Amino acid sequence: MNAANYHPRVRVKICGFTRRSDAVNAAILGVDAIGLVFYSASPRCVSPDTAADIVRALPPFVTVVALFVDEQPETIRDILRQVPVDLLQFHGDESPESCGSFRVPYIKAVRMNSEVDIEEIEQRYSGARGLLLDAYHPDQKGGTGLQFDWDLIPRKTLMPVVLAGGLNPDNVQDALGRVGPFAVDVSSGVESGKGLKDMNKVAAFLREVQGFDCRTDKLERT
Repeated sequence: MNAANYHPRVRVKICGFTRRSDAVNAAILGVDAIGLVFYSASPRCVSPDTAADIVRALPPFVTVVALFVDEQPETIRDILRQVPVDLLQFHGDESPESCGSFRVPYIKAVRMNSEVDIEEIEQRYSGARGLLLDAYHPDQKGGTGLQFDWDLIPRKTLMPVVLAGGLNPDNVQDALGRVGPFAVDVSSGVESGKGLKDMNKVAAFLREVQGFDCRTDKLERT
């Protein structure tokens, strides 16, 4: 294989599933990871029983991501005892020590604004598998459907970048070309209602990402 001609495939995570059929159908269409929200303030929050039912129905090789926001450690451990999870996603003000205390790989979400120092965050959360960059909102921690200024993202990062915030089938190729992330994360951009995934939108989103993967003029994060 000629490394100079090799372009890594962009991974796709869809977050906020509340129905088993939606998660199964998204997996069949080719999504890499599904996100389950365990944050009571979110309209996409699921109970451990519902989450476990969704996970049991999934085919192999689909990553299950559990999202938490400043949750009590014992509550997280209780959910992990009930729901098989591959990756944790922390969207609050959790410390690096807390994020790494559950013996499950994790990514740290960062709400982007002009004051965010990605290099400093990478150093603090050096145990993370990557950083999920999302839009800043003063009252909401994720799931806003808002897009942030992609120019705030450094061209060089130590960790894999997961791009979130206001993505949809119409803008994801532009996002990929400008940011060059390892993966993208979408929720409201593929929904018919909060927590209700629209499979036509899911399929369109995946086609756009796959179409970008086939382009020879795409940018690369170095």
